[in-house]
Amino acid sequence: MNVLRVDASIQGPASASSALADLVTTELVDARPDVTVVRRHLGAEPLPADAWATAVGAGFTPEADRTPEQHDALALAGSVAEELRSADAAVLALPLYNWGVSQHVKTWIDLAIAGGGAGTPLLEGTPTVLLTTRGGSYAPGTPKEGWDHSIDYLRRILADVWKADLTVIEREFTLVGVNPALDEFTEAAALLKKEADASAVAAGRALAAR
Repeated sequence: MNVLRVDASIQGPASASSALADLVTTELVDARPDVTVVRRHLGAEPLPADAWATAVGAGFTPEADRTPEQHDALALAGSVAEELRSADAAVLALPLYNWGVSQHVKTWIDLAIAGGGAGTPLLEGTPTVLLTTRGGSYAPGTPKEGWDHSIDYLRRILADVWKADLTVIEREFTLVGVNPALDEFTEAAALLKKEADASAVAAGRALAAR
């Protein structure tokens, strides 16, 4: 079983989204020691920001006229797409940043589309666990309701374009305990963490049973 794990946090070991992904992959690997986990950390090792534009430009350039940079960008785009295409399962830890996906995630998605072709279902039928975290709360009735421009976009890409068999696990209030302005939500944040952790463990078990 070949599992693609993608992280995008810039928080290193303090990452809440990576902690959830750890729960999924640990549960999976413990049950299926034969699993191969292919890792790509977009936060720690970002893809080149200009690679997508270079790859797209190369697509309109005769092969004989392509620059070394264009050849490299096309090769990178192809490898990113192939990681998705060859995965038997995917675990994607993609937190909310500045009310949307980070530049690292957008570059990854754009390169995968350039390498695989627009509209190509790179994860067709592939069990995929999306783990997304948010520092505050964007729930109905909160001041930031409607400000999360990440989750719907990711659903469109993963489920609608790439045709993944998608499970979404969300955790809010990850900045409680970090930002004093959120101290009043300590109890709620603890409950949300407990629920998200339990969902991540269950998702790992479900992947192992596939």
